[in-house]
Amino acid sequence: GDLPCNFRLPITLLSALINNHVFHGNDLNIDLKELRWKRTIDMNDRSLRNIIVGIGNQGGALAEDSFLITPASEIMAIMGFAENYRQLKEMLGNIIIGYDKNGKQLRAKDLKAQGAMAALLKNVIKPNLVQTTEGVPAFVHIGPFGNIAHGHNSVLADKIALKLADYVVTEAGFGSDLGAQKFIDIVLRRGGYNIDLAVIVITIKAIKHHGGMKKEDKFEYLVKGLENVYYHIENMRRYGVPVVVSLNKFKDDKDEEIQYISKELKARGVEFAINEGYLKGGEGAVDLANKVLKVLSENKEDKINFTYEPTDKVKDKIEKIAKTVYGANGVEFSKKALSVLKEIDENNLNDFDVCMAKTQY
Repeated sequence: GDLPCNFRLPITLLSALINNHVFHGNDLNIDLKELRWKRTIDMNDRSLRNIIVGIGNQGGALAEDSFLITPASEIMAIMGFAENYRQLKEMLGNIIIGYDKNGKQLRAKDLKAQGAMAALLKNVIKPNLVQTTEGVPAFVHIGPFGNIAHGHNSVLADKIALKLADYVVTEAGFGSDLGAQKFIDIVLRRGGYNIDLAVIVITIKAIKHHGGMKKEDKFEYLVKGLENVYYHIENMRRYGVPVVVSLNKFKDDKDEEIQYISKELKARGVEFAINEGYLKGGEGAVDLANKVLKVLSENKEDKINFTYEPTDKVKDKIEKIAKTVYGANGVEFSKKALSVLKEIDENNLNDFDVCMAKTQY
C-alpha cells in the first residue's frame, strides 16, 4: 500500500481543531465523552490506544482520547474514493467527529476544517505511477487495510488505468469473503465500473493448513483444505464473476498434489493455472495470462449480483453479508451493536455501504 509521509497531518489537524475549539469556549457545545474522531500512529504501542489528553495548565481540554493505525483512519478510506478536489473537500467535511451535549451529530465542516485538511492532501490525491522490475507500469495509491477498511487502492487509480490500458489487474486484499466482497459491494458500486474476471490465488501450504495440518504433512489435509477453495469459487460465482484459480508454485510442491488440484477444479468447471511469477518474472506467469484471456473470451456477461441493495437497512446488509458470503446461519447482535444500529437509524445513515471489520483468517 501507500502511506505518504504527510498523510497524518490532516488527521492530527482535525484532532487539534477539536481540542482547540473546546479550550477556547466550545461554541459547538462538543461533548468530549462522545467524540468519534481518533488520532493515528503506525507503531504498536498499546499504551497509546487509550489515553488522556489536556493535562497541565495550558494543556488544552482534558479528555479521553485514543490512537489507531493510519490505514484504519476514515481519511484513508476517503482518499480511496475521492476522484477530485471538490469531492475530497465534501467528504472530509462530512466526517462525523462526535456529538454535542444535546445529542446532535457534529461534523468536521462544523469546525470549518475541510478546506485546510484538503489543502494538506492536495498532492496525496494524485496516484503514484511506478514500474515493476520488468518495466510494467503500475499505480500504488492509498493503503486501507482489508480487515478494517475496504482493502483496495483508489478508485481514481483504477479509472486512470482503465483509460490507459487494455487490461487492468488490481488486488482486493485477502479472500473472496473479505477483499472481494468489499471490492464488489463497496468499491465497484461507488466507483461505477465493473470487473470481468476474478483470479483466486492459492498455495498448497495454505490449503493444507486450512485442512488442519500443524506439523505432520499428509495428503488428506490437502483434500480437506480444498473445500475452502471451493467455497471461495462459489462466492465469486454468486457475484456472477468468472473465475481462474492460480497456484503460486513453490519448488517443494509435489507434482501429484498439483495434478490432484487441477483434476478437482476441472471437474468443477474451473480453469486452473500455475504461476511461477515470483521466481521467473513475467515468463512464469504466461500460463495464468493465457488462462485469463481464454476465460475472458468465453464470458461476455458483465452483470454483477451485489450482496445487498443500497436501500436495505444496515442491520439487513450485515445479515446478508454474513449469511451469503460467510456462510453463517444467522447474526447475533450485542446490546452495544443494537445501540449503534439505533444511532444509525436516528441519523438517517442506512444508505451507506457496510464495511465489515473482520479477521482475514
